[in-house]
Amino acid sequence: MVEKVITLENVSLIDFLGIENNNIREVAAAFPGSRIISRGNEIRIKGSTVEIVRINDILNSLLEHYHKYGKITQENVHNYIQQDTDADLPAAAEPEVLLYGSKGAAIKPKTENQRKLLESAAQHDLVFAIGPAGTGKTYISVALAVRSLKNKEVKKIVITRPAVEAGENLGFLPGDLKEKIDPYLRPIYDALDDMIPPEKLKYYLDNRIIEIAPLAYMRGRTLHNAFILLDEAQNTTPMQMKMFLTRMGPNSKVIVTGDQSQIDLPRNQKSGLIESLHILQNVKGIGYVKLDAKDVVRHRLVREIINAYAQSDAENGNRSA
Repeated sequence: MVEKVITLENVSLIDFLGIENNNIREVAAAFPGSRIISRGNEIRIKGSTVEIVRINDILNSLLEHYHKYGKITQENVHNYIQQDTDADLPAAAEPEVLLYGSKGAAIKPKTENQRKLLESAAQHDLVFAIGPAGTGKTYISVALAVRSLKNKEVKKIVITRPAVEAGENLGFLPGDLKEKIDPYLRPIYDALDDMIPPEKLKYYLDNRIIEIAPLAYMRGRTLHNAFILLDEAQNTTPMQMKMFLTRMGPNSKVIVTGDQSQIDLPRNQKSGLIESLHILQNVKGIGYVKLDAKDVVRHRLVREIINAYAQSDAENGNRSA
């Protein structure tokens, strides 16, 4: 028997669960082979994997309905259960809601390769997500980490990236070390701001339940019961990448994201990401997901810019050859 815990946030429990939890009882009655228990803001589901997936999809649909209309009735519950029963396609074929953001918006994969990233993360403890800027690889990875923390699958989140940027030097930036490093980690903070209410995020950061740090701070540590994300991995050296990958402890999940077209290391320095993809290609149990310009979810011009640069690089390569 499998167990899944769903934590309700930014939800009025009486409006969502119904009087005396009647809405949840309605769902439970439709799945007599599973147990659904509601305590406080947690819904605990025990049953077969197939039924848990169906129940999870129904509850996600109800959450979307709640965030749109502010209330759930037993008729709504019955309708969503009926939709699940009558569906021609399995529920897993629909875009999966990872979580609901700090403003109630549903965060879900928007492209096929982003869905592949979800599937690969579910099947592997180590995943490499490679692709150009704007493909959502970091955002989706952060969402997966936050969902794992909320579902109590891990005890903490560790997010890191090398402090290497094009043409800049940390020593010339004003402030102490934290003030020098924070601008490089700003994209991570922005993603977390979208997903976690400010007060709770501050609590997580203050208590190191969510830790955001430069890659150099990972040396000598063993990270267990954690969801670990290495962002901008193309800017790691081979030694840094080896150091990072060997930090994995029991019950840890790691996602490495990078863009092979935006390496900011010195010209004579190899990229740890590119080297690791070659060295680890025959190691079983590692997932690889490649995103491309079709996955860009920023302004439409970003896709055209990526394609133009790729074409230019190819032409320059042909001339060199």
